[in-house]
Amino acid sequence: MQRMVISAALAAVLAPSAAAPAASAPPEARAYVNKRVRDCAGKGPGCRPGAVAHYWYKRGSSARGVGWVYASREGVRAGTARWLFKKPGDTWKTGGVWKRAGRVGGTFVETSWGRDGHTGPVYPRGTQVCVQFKGLPTMACVSLK
Repeated sequence: MQRMVISAALAAVLAPSAAAPAASAPPEARAYVNKRVRDCAGKGPGCRPGAVAHYWYKRGSSARGVGWVYASREGVRAGTARWLFKKPGDTWKTGGVWKRAGRVGGTFVETSWGRDGHTGPVYPRGTQVCVQFKGLPTMACVSLK
């Protein structure tokens, strides 16, 4: 009985948002996307890198402009990171120089490159953007969709 009450309450909360019609944007509208990922093969402390790529594009275009890239790593007090990219069918290239990640709240470190707006480099759809921390073999990657 309790599961039915919880399910009914959850359905009541989700139903209005699911039924809302999606607004269609004009063809020249730009989409802004924040893509986040958390990935690491190990389980030890400091083995949780994160990446966010803020990119924009015109609807129907295959080009993606990267405004900024953000790197974070949980469970450590210090770190140095850089970001890399790989266009479809190409090799890895460095996007940003090694940069010291500052501690935030004692639980993780973070750093970023770029700024808001349409000022960054432009890559084709499907480009992989990754952040890499020195001393950690695992990279956190996002794909520009």
